Amino acid sequence: MEEKKLLNISSNPHVRSNSTTQKIMLEVIIALMPATIFGIIKFGWYALVLVLVTIIAAVLTEFIYEKCMKKPVTIGDLSAVLTGLLLGINLPPTFPIWMAILGAIFAILVVKMLFGGLGQNFMNPALAARCFLVISFAGKMTTFVYDGVVSATPLAALKAGESVDVLKMFLGQSGGTIGETCTLALLVGGIYLIIRKIIDFRIPLFYILTVAVFVCIYSLAARGGFDGQFILAHLCGGGLALGAFFMATDYVTSPITHTGRIIYAVFIGCLTCVFRLFGPSAEGVSYAIIIGNILVPLIEKITVPKFFGKGAQAK
Repeated sequence: MEEKKLLNISSNPHVRSNSTTQKIMLEVIIALMPATIFGIIKFGWYALVLVLVTIIAAVLTEFIYEKCMKKPVTIGDLSAVLTGLLLGINLPPTFPIWMAILGAIFAILVVKMLFGGLGQNFMNPALAARCFLVISFAGKMTTFVYDGVVSATPLAALKAGESVDVLKMFLGQSGGTIGETCTLALLVGGIYLIIRKIIDFRIPLFYILTVAVFVCIYSLAARGGFDGQFILAHLCGGGLALGAFFMATDYVTSPITHTGRIIYAVFIGCLTCVFRLFGPSAEGVSYAIIIGNILVPLIEKITVPKFFGKGAQAK
C-alpha cells in the first residue's frame, strides 16, 4: 500500500521564497541600522542602553513564556529581536528604562504570544506597545531632549504655528524619538529593503504619496495657498518614513493582495493626516497603522482575486 504524503501546514505569513523568517528579520534589522546608529550617536549612550534593554526584554519575555507553556523556543527566528529594536527606536532618548521594559513585555506577551505567536498577532507588536506607553505614560513619551534642551518635535512646533527647518529634519538635526529623526537614514534602509525584495514598494509609496496629496490639499484650502515647506515637513517629520517602510509593511499585519496593499496604504495615509491636522496631537502614524492593521482582514476579503471555472467558488 502506497504511503500517503502529509503536507506540513504552518501559520501565516506564507512567503513564496527560499528565505526563512530568520533571514527576513535579519534583513530588516540590517536596514534599520543606519537610523539606529545615527540615533545612538546623536543622543548618546543612554539611547544605546534603551535599545539594548528593549531587545533583551523582548527576547527574554518570548523565551520565558514558551518555556513556561512548554512550547518550542522560537527566539532564533529574530522576530522578538526586531520587535524590541523597533520599540526601542520609537522611544524618546530619555525614557525611563523600567517603562521601556514594560513596553517590551506588553509587545511580546500581550500582543504576540497570547494570540498564538508569530503570524497570529492582529497588529504590529512594537506599534501596539508604543501606543500602550503613550496612553500609560503620556508625559514621558512626549518629552524630547536634544542638545540638552527640552523642546517640541518639529511637527508639534509646526502645529503651533512656528516655522521649521526641513533640511535639518531630513538630516536628523531635530528632536524626536531615537530612530525617527533622520529621514535620510530611514530612506536608505527602506530602499535597501525594496531592492532586496523584502517589502513591497506599493505600501510605502502610496502611503507617502497619500500624505503628500492630503497635506497639499489642506495647504491650499486652509492655509491660503501651496506651501512646499509645510508639505515637506509633514513628509520628513513624525516618523512617517519609519512607519511607511518598517511598520506598515509588516508581513503579518498588512494585506497580501496588491490592490489591498494600495487601499491599505491610502487609508492609513489619510488617517495619519486626519490625526495630525485635525486632532489634538501633532503625530498620527502609530494609531493610523494600528487601525489599518485591524481592517486588513476586511481589505483582503474585498480584494481577493475572483475564482473562475465551474465549482471554483469558495463555499
